[in-house]
Amino acid sequence: MKTKRQPALFVSHGSPTLPLEKSPAVDFLRALGSELGRPEAILVVSAHWDTPHPAVSSAPRPQTIYDFYGFPPELYRLRYPAPGAPRLAERVADLLDSSGMRVRIDPARGLDHGAWTPLFHVYPEADVPVAPLSIQWREGPGHHLRLGEALRPLRDEGVLIFASGGATHNLRELSFQRGNPEPQPWTVEFNEWLAEALSSRRLDDLLDYRRRAPHAVRNHPTDEHLIPVFVALGAGDALGATTRLHSSIDSGVISMDAYRFD
Repeated sequence: MKTKRQPALFVSHGSPTLPLEKSPAVDFLRALGSELGRPEAILVVSAHWDTPHPAVSSAPRPQTIYDFYGFPPELYRLRYPAPGAPRLAERVADLLDSSGMRVRIDPARGLDHGAWTPLFHVYPEADVPVAPLSIQWREGPGHHLRLGEALRPLRDEGVLIFASGGATHNLRELSFQRGNPEPQPWTVEFNEWLAEALSSRRLDDLLDYRRRAPHAVRNHPTDEHLIPVFVALGAGDALGATTRLHSSIDSGVISMDAYRFD
């Protein structure tokens, strides 16, 4: 049976403790895999793998990377033993090379927490092959929109493009607000601006979000956690639908929003 065409997704992964949490975002992620069905493979684009030029992992058994410290011991005992996807890595390299992008295949890169902690809930059996793809956050949104556009053919080949970052991400504000569950107005305002701009495909606004969105720099002191959304946006059809799959705010300032691009 042929695998149906896959969407491109953006999910907010929140804290590394996501696999241990109970929250509306976790409930959403746990239901997501059943709603999507099983893809042939997953190309995961995480905010936590940054390289000067695009790199894609061909590791046959990607290791679970614990790229964090100071968290509960049980978190470090968790594994996400999904198989790798070497053939997908080669296909990604071919697509990016054909689009004029310099790309390399990394034979060993594993799954950082931006990749494995949300997949831990979405596909808990860890039986779908996964290939990680890096970002280049200093290249900005336009570069990543073009990157996603180059990857769009993968969706017809049964590949789920799974971009993982954060709709908002300011750890300093998180420490200030810790213990306060009330969503902060400046977070809500940016969050809603982003949702409307994505739904309307307002590309000019989105690509210049740091100047045009309300409280953009306060919500994103640096670009890297929002950058994956541009990969997913580019991988969606130019006239396709954008669906806001989930919206919640954790600890007052961390948006856990997720989007689907068809």
